[in-house]
Amino acid sequence: MHSYLIPLIKSFEQHANAVQAKAMKAYMLNQFDFFGLKAPVWRKISKEQFKKALPPFNEVEAIVKECFHHPKREMQYAAIELLACFQKEWTKDCIRIIEFILTQKSWWESVDHAATSLTGPYFKKFPEQINRITTRWNKNSNMWLQRSSIMFQKMYKQETDTELLSKHILNQKQSNEFFIQKAIGWALREYSKTNAKWVQAFVKKHSLSPLSEREALKRITVK
Repeated sequence: MHSYLIPLIKSFEQHANAVQAKAMKAYMLNQFDFFGLKAPVWRKISKEQFKKALPPFNEVEAIVKECFHHPKREMQYAAIELLACFQKEWTKDCIRIIEFILTQKSWWESVDHAATSLTGPYFKKFPEQINRITTRWNKNSNMWLQRSSIMFQKMYKQETDTELLSKHILNQKQSNEFFIQKAIGWALREYSKTNAKWVQAFVKKHSLSPLSEREALKRITVK
């Protein structure tokens, strides 16, 4: 165990809630064990640890991987937050540890957490990487990489590359995976807050699944 993680784990253990842990495990279809910490609690504990001290950047990848090997789910959330603290120090090669996060113990909540804190910011910092990497993700057999290719722009607003978003959505619109259809709808719904007319026209032009269409138009009054 890396020494940096010892006080974080102790704090998580001190605030653990067995009742909440059981409920959280059930909500995640019994895939993960939890300390039983709700988001405001684990975020507060993590931020306090990060404010006290951060590890050397060259040790972060190893620490992140240790967090993902830990049996408690909150440790994976903390790993994402820790890596996000180092945005100024990220290099192009950091895509390797980001892909590790996306493909290990994957579920919608960790992948979408990464979309906000890691993948979105990474491609803002290295825009020359966007097309090559997200196209590879979109065509990959891994559902969570596919989802990430669609979701990474969810916070981009007016900077959204609609041509790329369209390409990635249309390439996956026939997917039988619930989480891909949900991602298509969610990505379009987020962009509808910026350009509702574009989203409405896109949905009208392309035959999306009922789930994707419903999610996409959730914030739009269709005339």
